[in-house]
Amino acid sequence: MKRTAKGIFVLMGLFIMAYSDLSGQLLKKKGDVYSVKGQIIDLEGEGVADIEVVLIDSDGKKVGTEKTKKRIGKGSFEFKKILPGNYTLSASSDVGDASQEVKVEDQDLELELTLGAEPAEEKQTVSTNNDGSNEGSSARMPQEEYVMTEISFELKKMAAELDHLSGQVRDLQARSEMWVNPLSIYEKEIILDNGSTVFGKIVYQDEDILKVESLVGYLVIDRSTVVRIVENVMSQEEQEYVPEQIRESYSPPPMPKLAEPRYVSADASNRSPSRDRVANIVLVGNIAEKTDRSNNKTLSGQVKNVGGNRADFVKVNFVLRKNWSGETRTLTTFVGGSYHTFDSGITTDSSLLPGATGNFELIIPSDIGSFLGYSYTIDWEEYE
Repeated sequence: MKRTAKGIFVLMGLFIMAYSDLSGQLLKKKGDVYSVKGQIIDLEGEGVADIEVVLIDSDGKKVGTEKTKKRIGKGSFEFKKILPGNYTLSASSDVGDASQEVKVEDQDLELELTLGAEPAEEKQTVSTNNDGSNEGSSARMPQEEYVMTEISFELKKMAAELDHLSGQVRDLQARSEMWVNPLSIYEKEIILDNGSTVFGKIVYQDEDILKVESLVGYLVIDRSTVVRIVENVMSQEEQEYVPEQIRESYSPPPMPKLAEPRYVSADASNRSPSRDRVANIVLVGNIAEKTDRSNNKTLSGQVKNVGGNRADFVKVNFVLRKNWSGETRTLTTFVGGSYHTFDSGITTDSSLLPGATGNFELIIPSDIGSFLGYSYTIDWEEYE
């Protein structure tokens, strides 16, 4: 009886073992499971810790959620017991988002997601076969995307070269212009007590010295040797832009008429100066400066009409800079020229015929006080 019971127990154990082994083989064939693991990195290639990674199946259902590791294997994650199929792996953080389509077939997958990068399909996978060997594969970039990337790179390269060449052209133009006319870039004219004149830009100054940037380099000038600092910014008229398609047939718009002064005779509106022959008054030499016994300063010089028309009421306007805070004082003096009587009966002695010269003199009274420098403009009227 005991032998019979013992035999029954042995048979039942063998049956259970055989059933377990058979059911395991059936489950393995019907539903093998695999792992999906990898690492979340930023744009610099560093692992990002404590990021939530979600695995979603093709039906949009969440299969699992994992947090990336903080210390050992920073940024790594792993999903276990994943059935074969198509999934979407996504991660989100303040740095950016990342998502990737993955396909689980007959091996474990190891992926790498970059936060803030464009979504891609399985950029790099490391497969583990059933026998334990690894098989690496990298998805190739589509040909169209590769061509577009190369074209974009070449366009950026050409744009950088154009910017560099444009900068060189501007630098050459500025260098050629400054040697022809220093006032085009250096608006300061510094007159020294020995008669020398320095055109430059004041980059530093204190109570004792001036540091000036000039054509020959940086000069350090003793302030006690400076007689006057003249500021005369020469402005250039900007050329009007005309499209290339209509340049040949384009004609500039007529100049607007300026209001005539009241002291001109009534028929002066019919006297418009010719475009081919206009007056042009320029300064001849430098402006001299002297101080009399009463401490009054006198600025004097000479101008010339290099144009083709008579200039009337020629005058020189001086703007005195009294201090470094910007306080100024404006004074005007008329040029001593030839006499001319208009039809209205008004007579002026400040007219300059073409080619004629005239002197001017401005007395700056002592009650105005000392001033640091000045700028000047020459003004005149034109009548037939």
